[in-house]
Parts: sequence; C-alpha cells; structure tokens
Amino acid sequence: MSAIVAIVGRPNVGKSTFFNRLIQRREAIVDAVSGVTRDRHYGKSDWNGKEFSVIDTGGYVVGSDDVFEKEIDRQVELAIEEADAIIFMVDVETGVTGMDEDVAKLLRRVKKPVFLAVNKVDNAKRAEDAVEFYSLGLGEYYTLSSINGGGTGDLLDALVEELPDVVEEKSELPRFAVVGRPNAGKSSFINALIGEERYIVTDIAGTTRDSIDTKYNRYGFEFNLVDTAGIRRKSKVKEDLEFYSVMRSVRAIEHCDVCILMLDATRGFDGQVENIFWLAQRNHKGIVILVNKWDLVEDKETNTIKHYTQRIKKAIEPFTDVPILFVSVLTKQRIFKAIETAVEVYNNRNRKIITRKFNEVMLPIIENYPPPAYKGKFVKIKFCTQLPTPYPQFAFFCNLPQYVREPYKRYLENKIREEFDFSGVPITVFMRKK
Repeated sequence: MSAIVAIVGRPNVGKSTFFNRLIQRREAIVDAVSGVTRDRHYGKSDWNGKEFSVIDTGGYVVGSDDVFEKEIDRQVELAIEEADAIIFMVDVETGVTGMDEDVAKLLRRVKKPVFLAVNKVDNAKRAEDAVEFYSLGLGEYYTLSSINGGGTGDLLDALVEELPDVVEEKSELPRFAVVGRPNAGKSSFINALIGEERYIVTDIAGTTRDSIDTKYNRYGFEFNLVDTAGIRRKSKVKEDLEFYSVMRSVRAIEHCDVCILMLDATRGFDGQVENIFWLAQRNHKGIVILVNKWDLVEDKETNTIKHYTQRIKKAIEPFTDVPILFVSVLTKQRIFKAIETAVEVYNNRNRKIITRKFNEVMLPIIENYPPPAYKGKFVKIKFCTQLPTPYPQFAFFCNLPQYVREPYKRYLENKIREEFDFSGVPITVFMRKK
C-alpha cells in the first residue's frame, strides 16, 4: 500500500511530461505491456525507497481552455479529496495566469502538503522569472524542467519527506475490493452478498476516508470487503463521475489483496475498465473479472461466452491467466462462485514454493529450452528461487543476466503458471548475477 500524489494545474504546463518521467523511474512500469502506455492518468513511482501512486488530473479534461475553466475547480477538489499530497504545476513561460490563481485559492485552504512546481525552468534567466510565483501565496516553490529532468530531485526529496509511512498491511482475512465503472453493478453485488440478512460482524473504519472494511462470513467464506460503491457528495461529482470513480479505484486497489473488477456486459471491456485492470496488475494485486448483467445480453449463442472471453483476453495480453466469470447480480447467478474464485486467487497470491521443489521443476525445463544466445554469448541458469515478498516474485541466477531478453522471461513466467497455480496473480521474474 502506498501514498497517492496528485498533479494538478491548468493545461499545457507540462503535467503529463512530468508524470511520465515519474512513472518511468521503475522499469516494471514502462515495459511493453499492452495497455500500459495508453494509461497516462495514473501509475506508480518511487523515490529514495518510498513508493507512491501518481495521478495526472490533466488527462481527464477534453476540450479547450474555456471548457477547462468551467471544470477546473471540480477536478482539483476531487484530486485534493483523495490524495495525500498535491503537486501544483505552473509554467514560467506564461507566468501567473487567472487560472493559476483560481487553483491556488483552492489549495491555500488545504490541510495537506502542497508543492508548487514551476516548470520549464532550464536557464538562469527563467529561474529569476520564477520569483513572481510567490504571489500565489503558497510559500516556497521548486523550479524544474519536466523535459530534461532538471530540478525534479529537489522536489521529490521534499515530497517523500511529507508522505505518510505506509506499509503493506497483512490482515488475517483477505481484503477484496469491488472496483469498476459507475453503474456496472458494484452496489448491487455488495448488497447481494451482505444485503437483507446482514451477515456483518463489525464495521471497521478503514485507513482512508470513506473506505469501509465490512467483515463477511457466509458459506465458509470469511473476508473483509472493501466497499467502494458508496460515493459521497454525489451532487458535487455527478458531472465527474468517471474521474471520481478512478480516484476511488486507485485508493481501493492500494488497500486490497484481490480486486474484483466488475464490468457491464452490455458495455464491454472498454478503455476505462482496462485502465483499472492495469492499475491492479501494476500494484501486484490478485484480479478476478466479473462480467455482470449477462442476463441482459440478447442473442446469446453456444459460443457467445467463448468469444466474449477471447475479446477480454486479447485486451489484457500478455497477462491472460485471469479468471473471467459471467454473472448476474440481479438474479444472483454465480455471485458466490465469484467469491469462491476470489478466495482461490487470494490463496494463489500468497502461495510459497519451497526452493528445492522449484529448482527440481524449473531447471529441467530451462535445460530443454535454454535462453537463446545473444551476441555470441550463452546464458546458463544455475539456480532459481521465490523471493520473500508479499506477492509472487522469482529470481533466476545466471552468468549473464543482462543478455536474457523479455520474451524468455515471459516464457519462464508461462512455465511457472503451467506448473504451479498462480491464476489471477501478476508474477515478476528477475534475472540475477550468479
């Protein structure tokens, strides 16, 4: 679990460039995974050993500056509400504008760390020009250049000092978060599980505002349900429901073990659902995909489920080892199968393979199909082990780790999945020097 940092500001000040620079600090985030590059709005980064999620609010605005002027207050307020710290970015080239002053007015009332970042400062003259941003009343500012990275270190040093120290909480019970687009059936799913009979032992206030862990025990399943369905202050956010649901999903995913990703069968696995899927994957959470409202799909044939499943798996390549269930919350069709599957995925995420057994299985596979020679060099893998991390990560020790290409790492991952059950769980493979 990590803190959330929101980057706010008007359009064209360099928020997205800075955001991309942050998330590219970790190679695991910028690998060639389908869907990752499409997701410009949120990602993970780390600095000085402290990990945090980053949200670029700019990507949620469509249209001209005039459209943004009408929406900027709502966008910034929503970001402020969910974030642990805010980076307010301005542009030294244009100086202080009316929109900058509007955002600053909102931020001066915030009781959270706010960092004023003056972008596009790449020479001494511009550093002098940045002095005018003192007029925004936010105190000290940080000069930087998003394009070449100059000055970002000082800002990030100050940022991580203010972020709360959060650790991966190990609950005795699994924590399942129901996430997805608005109107996909999340509330109905939760009500179907804990509804009229109220199989609730206790309501525990979560570590964040509005995140409630509901303890659930029924049919032999016991877990904490991270309820993200209830959205506060609906009157204020109805125009920004999509943006708000993403902010809530980020927070919920950070706090769970398994994400139950719910989508509307009549809308399909669209870009918004895909974004949430990749966010869960990059956070190393277990994932179960529920296709809800299956009873509303007309003209179903023998192969309809098969074709629908293939379309989803195509969108989530190469991480296709994910359970996909077709449910109807309204008729309670397969909802308890969904919980049973989520428990299985939770167990898979916590599976530990003893080193001796892992070597006995994997070394013969590697011997039969060793890494291809690269630049005339032959890679020899001598030993492998599962790392002692909260989610499945594996290290393979060899003579030339730098020559092992991504396709071979994916081959090893696929073989691990064939031999051991890690369905629904992201796996990371590292090559290390022997």
